[in-house]
Amino acid sequence: MGGFKVPTSIQTPDEEAKHRLNRIIDQDRDKLIESVQELVRIRSVKGDPKPSSPFGEGPAKALDKALEIAKDLGFRAANLDGYIGYAEHGSGEDYVAVLGHLDVVPEGDGWEHPPYSAEIHEGKIYGRGTTDDKGPAIAALYALKALRDSGLPISKKVRVMFGTDEESDNADVSYYLKREKPPFTGFTPDAFYPLVYAEKGIINFDIFRDLFEKTSGVEIHNIRGGVAANMVPDLAEAEFTNSDVDGLIRSCIEFADKTGYDIKAEKLGDSVVIKSIGVAAHGSTPEEGKNAIMQLMSFLGTLPLDDSSDISKAIYSINKMVDMETDGSSMGLALEDKPSGKLSLNLGLVNMTDEKIIFTINLRYPVTFEFDDVINPLKQIIKDHGFWVENLKNHNPLYFPVNSPLVKTLLNVFNEHTGSEEKPLAIGGGTYAKEMPNIVAFGPIFPGEPMVEHKPNEYIKIDELVLSTKIYADALYQLAK
Repeated sequence: MGGFKVPTSIQTPDEEAKHRLNRIIDQDRDKLIESVQELVRIRSVKGDPKPSSPFGEGPAKALDKALEIAKDLGFRAANLDGYIGYAEHGSGEDYVAVLGHLDVVPEGDGWEHPPYSAEIHEGKIYGRGTTDDKGPAIAALYALKALRDSGLPISKKVRVMFGTDEESDNADVSYYLKREKPPFTGFTPDAFYPLVYAEKGIINFDIFRDLFEKTSGVEIHNIRGGVAANMVPDLAEAEFTNSDVDGLIRSCIEFADKTGYDIKAEKLGDSVVIKSIGVAAHGSTPEEGKNAIMQLMSFLGTLPLDDSSDISKAIYSINKMVDMETDGSSMGLALEDKPSGKLSLNLGLVNMTDEKIIFTINLRYPVTFEFDDVINPLKQIIKDHGFWVENLKNHNPLYFPVNSPLVKTLLNVFNEHTGSEEKPLAIGGGTYAKEMPNIVAFGPIFPGEPMVEHKPNEYIKIDELVLSTKIYADALYQLAK
């Protein structure tokens, strides 16, 4: 009698599907890289609104390019008046969404490779937006291509969406939800692996003080620093005049020697310019940077300013309320919980005019606290120090059940692709998951990798870009099948 050979391993349908998707993505590797480079070369920082460009020409050009890439790959694509766009595959009323963003924060200084050249060095694509969030957004698009080309059956439509206002006000998502129903489920590729189930609440606001009483002796002409509320500022400057210019420069040198801060004084005619150099970091992790604005304020607080002047009072108060702290404790905001940890505070911008001095603060509060738990003590201490609050915007925390089908599905996909046993995360960063119902943040930063977004020399590793594309393809299949 003839016998038969018992197979040593049998692939399950899900394993076979994963291998089919992976093969397609490996074949598309070069095109994937080129598409990311095309997008990164567009400076998509928010600008002045124009017709069909509600967030400026840069984000509009990036959206047009992403949709052009999608159409070239054979997808149906739509542009919702320059606010947001999408490519989709499949049919049905319910849809699975991947929501990435194409707008970026300003590039800042200190780049080794040009921020919009998308150069490749040692297996990394360098440029603003490579990780946050153009690379992952294009990875999701090529994941959708793999799903389509694989012929795997799905029961829901899949939509890869490209937002253009995530770094500012999320007006793109608001516009979208007024015109389209929310997704059935999905994710945003804009945080960490294995996935994020909890995101701190975020409050952005300005505090200002009118400058009626001027200084005598040392006259400050202007103070400026920072490029965005959600970035730890790496540069701040003050310009002023003083009868003892050389003495002022010596004071700066002595202060720098004493504190270790990178702060310098430069003579400019009859004026002195003080430059404070910090270390940039994402506003969700201000403890990882060095705040150039607060370094500058600390130095200005040592100068013999007229105590009765408003600018002297403002400098004293901001040093008293913030100093170099990142947890808000001097503002009475030392809040903490088990899921998400401590409150974080970043003083991101300062601007002084003839009439007032304005500080912009980015604050992230733990997920089990309410907005009122934060804002009531905050307003009181700010008022006690002679400041006023304006332009306040709040985004409530996100707290997704860890045993939900979405969390369990994505977690299982990640761990299977990486052979790991990672657990869901809580973060201080804010993503589209706060604005778009039924989604969580999923990637692209792998465990143990540094956070490079919002920093000079931002990059994405090509091997990790490809792996993310495979993870996203499998996730889309699991969510849509």
